[in-house]
Amino acid sequence: MLLIEAKDYNDMSRKAANIISAQVIMKPHAVLGLATGSTPVGAYKQLVEWYNKGDLDFANVTSVNLDEYKGLSPENDQSYRYFMNTNLFNHVNINKERTFVPNGLEPDSEKACAAYNEIIRSVGGIDLQLLGLGNNGHIGFNEPGAVFEKETHCVDLTESTIQANKRFFEKVEDVPTQAYTMGIKNIMQARKVLLIVSGEGKAEILDKVLYGPVTPQVPASILQLHNDLTVVADEAAMSVIKANHR
Repeated sequence: MLLIEAKDYNDMSRKAANIISAQVIMKPHAVLGLATGSTPVGAYKQLVEWYNKGDLDFANVTSVNLDEYKGLSPENDQSYRYFMNTNLFNHVNINKERTFVPNGLEPDSEKACAAYNEIIRSVGGIDLQLLGLGNNGHIGFNEPGAVFEKETHCVDLTESTIQANKRFFEKVEDVPTQAYTMGIKNIMQARKVLLIVSGEGKAEILDKVLYGPVTPQVPASILQLHNDLTVVADEAAMSVIKANHR
């Protein structure tokens, strides 16, 4: 595991974007596993900036996203497809037909998940998987207690995740209660994993993830067993680790 400390959110975003852009430069046909949420926004912004300067070319890149809410259309401004389009895809020369997000409008969960696993296999697997970290240690929508062997599956979102997401919706009843997510198995099969973490609110859970026991109660703890994990965390997110392990 490579643990990189960043000064603050902007520095973390730059360092993360550096790692992603290096992957694209080294392998122009790279398959990127992408994440949504507030943490990667800065990294995407930086990638767009470098693309605009002519430093990056996404023409041959394929992307697969971690998850999507079940029941939301790609046009819904809270869908993860919409998020990816507005934060990254609309601003770079990536071929949108090679950007994959689970189909939130497929009502048959088994069908939606099998189709997504097939997409991941058909593109040759993921070269670099970007991850944020949930307050309860979830990665993607793999909530505490999720089994490590699962591939893409439909999850019932926990109350804490629904509460965390309600700020994006008009009322809590509008928050989807289910999502399609890559499983831990899909994530662990990525050739490289990049975990980015920011803020004091994540300091305690980051310590558990990297230095606690590997347990399904802390889903991201499985990343300790990945053979190519890079963690970029800002000073605030590193505070508990520094107090306990330095």
